[in-house]
Amino acid sequence: MVSLWGFTILVGMLATQRLWELKRSQRNEIKMQQQGGYECFPKHYCLMVVLHISWFAVMLVEVWYLRNVPSLWLMLVALLGLLAGQVLRYLSILTLSERWSVRIYVVPNEPLIQHGIYRFVRHPNYLGVILELACVPLIHAAYGTAFVWSLANFFLLRHRIRLEELALNEN
Repeated sequence: MVSLWGFTILVGMLATQRLWELKRSQRNEIKMQQQGGYECFPKHYCLMVVLHISWFAVMLVEVWYLRNVPSLWLMLVALLGLLAGQVLRYLSILTLSERWSVRIYVVPNEPLIQHGIYRFVRHPNYLGVILELACVPLIHAAYGTAFVWSLANFFLLRHRIRLEELALNEN
């Protein structure tokens, strides 16, 4: 029972973190608009929101309903995956600074960011999200959520990365 509440608190902390990121993204979007920036493919954003909200909800339902007991080794590997995902996402946010957004934004005549984590990974934020969506459910043996949402996330990110590359190449 303690692990169920501990996991729920962890998920609540991650949800709070996502809300903070949305707020930061909104501030950055306003700054990019002031620099002549514009959003590309806005309808795609709704799919991302649905994916993440449903991931949080279904994961908690699966954990509380099935009450699977996580194995220690899987929990430790999943926690390491979550930590790696967090590091990648925050390195991305720090590197992009005021150009980081959860939506696809383009600021005309601004060069691509190619320093920081972007020297090594083309889309570090997405790699971090992939790790988080796969690993967080595994911390408490929510195998269904880990599999189904990882698969959905794969298709969504594959499409989103294409759209983002298209928008950046047009600039």
